[in-house]
Formats: sequence, structure tokens, C-alpha cells
Amino acid sequence: MPHGLTIWLNQITKPMSEADHNTEHSILEAAHKVFIRKGMDGTRMQEIADEAGINKALLHYYFRTKEKLFESIFNQVLQKFSSKVVGVLMSDLPLFTKIERFADTYINLLLENPYAPNFLVNEINRNPERIVNALKGQGIKPDFLRQQIKREIEAGIIREIKIEDLMANMMSMCIFPFVARNIIKSMLEMNEEDYMAFLIQRKTEIPKLLIGYLKTK
Repeated sequence: MPHGLTIWLNQITKPMSEADHNTEHSILEAAHKVFIRKGMDGTRMQEIADEAGINKALLHYYFRTKEKLFESIFNQVLQKFSSKVVGVLMSDLPLFTKIERFADTYINLLLENPYAPNFLVNEINRNPERIVNALKGQGIKPDFLRQQIKREIEAGIIREIKIEDLMANMMSMCIFPFVARNIIKSMLEMNEEDYMAFLIQRKTEIPKLLIGYLKTK
């Protein structure tokens, strides 16, 4: 076997050292910061290397392509959101409690990751199949929630509503203030402090609006 090939095989098969893990972690943190702001198409590998404080050659050593690196970050972001939100939706909680927990959990995640909504929306438009495929493995079971809604309708607890309408209402009411942040602040002449207070208030306002609409009496 050629000497150069032997060296390369040893490099890719040997266990990662602590230094390797630290470098990879730094790259992923840097990539998260850049991708979340600029998206896949707007990001250059050199920007990630600069953010991580390494040269571009070392970046390519750990992550061969921008697509591979982006996929790692995308899966991280989606997992962070879906695991907590899906946990609420797939629980045995009463529907009204789920709506309250959903709004609280989702908005807390958005407050911690304010760039995430635009990041995910851009990726939905750019590569919808990636979102669909990623969500399939997150434990979402529409029939579980559909049956709960049906039972509560039959019991006279809530009015007739389709799962599609309920989910669209819950998600859009949580996400829109973050996606339209600059527009809302400008139109209503809100400073950053007032806007943050408004976002926190949404955690109780959204369930109040949705539950008030759904209740039959």
C-alpha cells in the first residue's frame, strides 16, 4: 500500500483526540452563529473558519463540504425545537393544557434562539424535503392529536375544528411576532424593552385567545 494512503487511512480511522473534539465543537458553534444569521446560500466557508478562528483548510478537514456542515447545524436546531414541542403535543395532558404548554415552550425557545424562525422558514422554502424527512423521525403522530380533538368535540368541550387549523393557528401565532419583529416594532414605535415584554406576554395571550375560541361555553 502506498505510504501516503496508509497515513490517510490512519488519520480517518484513529479515535478522535480531545483536541479534535474541541476543534470540532468550536467549528459547530461558529457554523451555528453564521448559518443561523445568513442561511445556507448566504454563508461562505471562509466566514465560518474566521468565526472559529481557524484556517479554511482545517475547516474542510473536519467537514468536507458546506452542505455537510449545514446539515449538522440544521438537525441541531430542528431537534432543539421539535423534541420539546413534540413532547408537549404527544403527552396525555388535556387539550387546553397542551395549548398553554405549547405556547410557553415554543416562545421560550424562540426567545433563546431569535434567529431560528427565519432560519427554518428560509430552509423550508429552499429545501422543503429536508424539513419533511427530518420531522418524520421526531415522533410526531398526527392521529394521536386528531383523536384527542375528536374526543373533546364529541364531549362538547370544544367546537368543531380540524387539527390542521389548530396547529396552524398555534404555530403562526407564536412564530409571526419573531419573523415580523422589525415591522411590528417600527409600526407600533416600540423600543426593545417594550417589544421583549410584548413577546413574553404572548405566552399567556395566545392560549387565552385560542382556548376562548375553542370553548363551547
